[in-house]
Amino acid sequence: MPLLVAVRTLPFAPSVLAGVLAGFVQHVGLLYWVTHVVVHYGKLHMALGIPVMMLLALYLSLYTGLFAGGIALFRDRGIPAAAAAPLLWTALEYAKSMLLTGFPWENLAHSQYLNLPLIQVADITGTYGLSFLLVLVNAALAACIGAGREGRRRALAGVAAAGLLVALCAGYGVWRMTDVAARFEPVPERTVALVQGNIDQSIKWDPSFQKETLRIYRELSLEAAARGARFIVWPETATPFMFQNRDELHDAVVGTARATGAWLLFGTPSYTRHEGALRFQNSAVVLSPAGEIAGSYSKVHLVPYGEYVPLRPLFPFVEKLAVGVGDFLPGEGFEPVDAAEARVGFLICYEGIFPEIGRAYGRNGATLLVNVTNDAWFGTTSAPFQHLSMTVFRAVENRIYVARAANTGVSAVIDATGRITARTGLFERTTLTAPVKIHRIGTFYTAAGDWFVFACLFALLVLFYRPGGSRPWLKKSRK
Repeated sequence: MPLLVAVRTLPFAPSVLAGVLAGFVQHVGLLYWVTHVVVHYGKLHMALGIPVMMLLALYLSLYTGLFAGGIALFRDRGIPAAAAAPLLWTALEYAKSMLLTGFPWENLAHSQYLNLPLIQVADITGTYGLSFLLVLVNAALAACIGAGREGRRRALAGVAAAGLLVALCAGYGVWRMTDVAARFEPVPERTVALVQGNIDQSIKWDPSFQKETLRIYRELSLEAAARGARFIVWPETATPFMFQNRDELHDAVVGTARATGAWLLFGTPSYTRHEGALRFQNSAVVLSPAGEIAGSYSKVHLVPYGEYVPLRPLFPFVEKLAVGVGDFLPGEGFEPVDAAEARVGFLICYEGIFPEIGRAYGRNGATLLVNVTNDAWFGTTSAPFQHLSMTVFRAVENRIYVARAANTGVSAVIDATGRITARTGLFERTTLTAPVKIHRIGTFYTAAGDWFVFACLFALLVLFYRPGGSRPWLKKSRK
């Protein structure tokens, strides 16, 4: 709202600058934890770590700048912000989420992850429909500020229309939550155990600590099995060694699966030969209760400057800045892995924030999403909680349970309405045992994808090029 009021009378260029400033402040407050990551684990000096975070914030603020500039352009064509703003924001948020490998980190919709009635609309429009709704409400309210008598009348009509749309979405959400609960009711519950080992990142890869790590996971897993867990999930790279190597460490993991009599799902580094070279991958493996490998998945969407360096040939100096960055090979696709009666779709770490990945699993028949992650990198910042908030939407979009195992937290179980039914604290060594239902309800979003974004783009073009629209720059050129 403050941004919309600020750019109400500004020309295009000052509007863009105002938007960049607003976006920069927003993203510095949101992504301050990047400095912690690159300083503590990327081995950059603080004098470089802060500018790295600020450069990312500046890049993301460009989208807010384009949003504010677009408001000015549409205003000059006689189109009020209440009509243009939600369409512009939705289109630009989608662009931010897709360009340069995409970064949909805490899009506007994610702020509502605890507002269960409102987020249910994501199974039709995806998260972008909710972002649209939030901007619409803000733009309608902003139009009331400082409006004259005639303008206030129009502004109040806009507020009423926005309020009606919110009420319709909330009403749909209340009905849909009841409907989903009824359709999941006959599905039997299965007990899943999320093992949160809380292994310190500074010793995680120390060879002398490998057996101790396995001892921790084995003991927690045996406790979970005693409580009836049939699925036991360890976090991302829970095994700090190459599980595919047949050695005593491999045998210890297999022995844990056999001792628990449960399906064991865990993250592990792996390697393969690609074009004659040895390449590493970030993988997840499923072991049967008999200790046999039932399937595996390798992470497809890698973290830029975390698991690979983008544009390496063009910017060789980045290699020196990104000390410790891996050079991982992406996996081949989002195929679910069979585990007993479940078809498991793995979301490894960062993949949990991408709606298109959850949707791909839904289209491929997954009946349970398992997010394995290691958020120890973030320390005691807000980032682990931000990460969890985005994962909630994968459950709603595809009407499927999500089980999330994190090394240091936050581990959680999310039901098909987006409700967090169980969760752990941060930096706790514990096991979260909770019921899940192995099932999925088909949704419009799973089938149609981001149709709502393209509808917004079409509406933007119609508004901009509508017959009879004012063209102030064209009049000036004719004079």
